[in-house]
Amino acid sequence: MSGAQDRAFWLDALCRIADPVLTALAERRLKATMPVEARSPERRQFTHLEALGRTLAGIAPWLEGTSSDPEEEAMRRHRAELARESIDAATDPASPDFLNFSRGMQPIVDAAFLAHAVLRAPNELWEKLPARVKENLRAALRATREGRKPGFNNWLLFSAMIEAALHRMGDSWDRMRVDYALRQHEQWYAGDGAYKDGPQFHWDYYNSFVIQPMMIDVLQEVGHYHQEWERMREPVLARAARYAAILERMISPEGTYPIIGRSITYRFGAFQLLGQIALMKRLPDGIRPAQVRCALTAVIKRTLAAKETFDENGWLRIGVIGSQPDLGEGYISTGSLYLCATGLLPLGLPREDPFWSDPPAPWTSVRVFGGENIPADHAINV
Repeated sequence: MSGAQDRAFWLDALCRIADPVLTALAERRLKATMPVEARSPERRQFTHLEALGRTLAGIAPWLEGTSSDPEEEAMRRHRAELARESIDAATDPASPDFLNFSRGMQPIVDAAFLAHAVLRAPNELWEKLPARVKENLRAALRATREGRKPGFNNWLLFSAMIEAALHRMGDSWDRMRVDYALRQHEQWYAGDGAYKDGPQFHWDYYNSFVIQPMMIDVLQEVGHYHQEWERMREPVLARAARYAAILERMISPEGTYPIIGRSITYRFGAFQLLGQIALMKRLPDGIRPAQVRCALTAVIKRTLAAKETFDENGWLRIGVIGSQPDLGEGYISTGSLYLCATGLLPLGLPREDPFWSDPPAPWTSVRVFGGENIPADHAINV
């Protein structure tokens, strides 16, 4: 397929994933209409904020751009307006869809994904908000601090992300929460582009789901405030590029990938970091943007085309390929699944960018298993 055809497919996937969430919430009927598939009834109190924060974190770069194609631009503007109306509905105490930012630990997580969306689309998801909604959003993020602290793992970065967003919003922010998260993750660096998720290393995709994307964007927002943070920036980016290269190599010729670790039902959100490095134009030497586009397209097709991936009303169901509820941990619910949207970050690149305009190119596993002789892979020592 051409880049234009791939982009059309990605846009269709974006709308299919995001529209049920944003339309229902903009109309203030998300709680009334979104099904809640979960092992634990307790997850109902968190699932709606999960759906909003994770959806917006993925589509924010596309919302922030403009398109030279009038039809796509109309699509973008409409969904940007829905996104702002959704933030209003979610943070307005008088709204029937006022979401939970203050009860339990989980809101720390998904307020952070919402905060990440603001950093990725500051014009569309912050500057264009009415003053009343801005203050409600600030208050919602501040509420995550009350009487709670994050876990001693990747959760430290959720607190750091919230503080970085409050900085962007011109509010008071806690440098210590940022410093603790960054310094601790530096101590947890395991080598060759990967961080441990806390004191122990886990075979999962949390380096891509959370750790490296949030480290990059927290440093982008506030890294200039301290020399220690500024010195972290280039090593963090070099490690991220290496991990992105590993992710690219994990995509099989068939568009499958290893089903390892927890939260696997976030589907192609496992490749958020690869998409982010492509978006930032920092792909390592030897990896062409078009091969990343083709590899990710294969994964998205593989995971979304399966029967029962969506229910009869268009809501995601727990699974990797179709409906596989036993793959979901106890903390997984319908809203959790929308982290797959973070696999769509390269839509923030204009259609004229080589990522979209270059002809199709085979990715690494296609080349190797097709018999091509390519250079060996090597670790990094950063």
